[in-house]
Amino acid sequence: MNNEQKQHQLQHKEHITDVKLSVLDLAPVVVGSTPADALRNSLELAQHAERWGYHRYWVAEHHNMPGIASSATSVVIGHLAGGTKTIRVGSGGIMLPNHAPLVIAEQFGTLESLYPGRIDLGLGRAPGSDRRTSLALRKDLNSGEDFPELLAELRAYFDASATSYHAPVRAVPGEGLNIPIYLLGSSDFSARLAGQLGLPFAFASHFSPDYTRIALDTYRSSFQPSEHLKEPYVIVGVNAVVADTDEEAAWLGTTMQQQFLNIIRGTTGLVQPPAVMDGKWTDREQAAVAQTLKAAVNGSPDKVRGQLESFIRQTQADELIITSMIYDHQARLHSYELIAQLAGNA
Repeated sequence: MNNEQKQHQLQHKEHITDVKLSVLDLAPVVVGSTPADALRNSLELAQHAERWGYHRYWVAEHHNMPGIASSATSVVIGHLAGGTKTIRVGSGGIMLPNHAPLVIAEQFGTLESLYPGRIDLGLGRAPGSDRRTSLALRKDLNSGEDFPELLAELRAYFDASATSYHAPVRAVPGEGLNIPIYLLGSSDFSARLAGQLGLPFAFASHFSPDYTRIALDTYRSSFQPSEHLKEPYVIVGVNAVVADTDEEAAWLGTTMQQQFLNIIRGTTGLVQPPAVMDGKWTDREQAAVAQTLKAAVNGSPDKVRGQLESFIRQTQADELIITSMIYDHQARLHSYELIAQLAGNA
């Protein structure tokens, strides 16, 4: 056995205790509530996640979606960081083509100045919205092919060696600050770019499970060590609904099924309460939802432990970032607590 094989064997991950656990939050707005309620719930969840030993808490940028309150992502991050003390807080992610790189550099430079050593900048290249909303945000549309150039511009604003007092444009705050950048993806585009740049990579397995293996293999095979990262670092998104019994978890999980059914139909709305799904979808729609959620975990703690550890063995992820679309806020808190208990954190 050569050294590389030995190293792989030593690093092989099988158990939930072998990986870091984090939270991905979309600040869900449920039927009967408001965005203000959703943001209060997000802060409470972040505070509990910190107490339960979660590593980081990310919020995602989406627009023109009544059921998601995290559209002003940088503002929400500041709110969450201000209400917590130690947990890392960041974006999962900021959709960079929606913004001028200078604006993102200044926003995250401000966040890092306010909460030093706790801010992450996760970046994606998708619009996070529909075509009309993308036009309202960007004024023009592109396929995201200029993402590498936008990323290079953004990184240059943080790099004090790349700017000077004679530079025409500088990010203040931002310049010279060490703000970790993560590339997010649901295909192999950002996986390859993250590998080539030696950056950590987060894959959206929670809505693109069919590309997980391809993207992770691409990232690891293309990885080049950098000043930021010596070895590949993989975060994988996981949908999870955990309850005291399998039956309760299955019932709570119908909220997530309805969310993905709406996505398949091209509709948006508030997050729905659990419901009997018979009659709500066609056989084709049911199969499509099941395919999208095939990497999701659902059940009692014992059942979910096996599901998560199977997923860890398959992906060899360094970190799982858990998203739980659960209608009842207390049930959502309980789901994250049960997962933390599986890892010995709570």
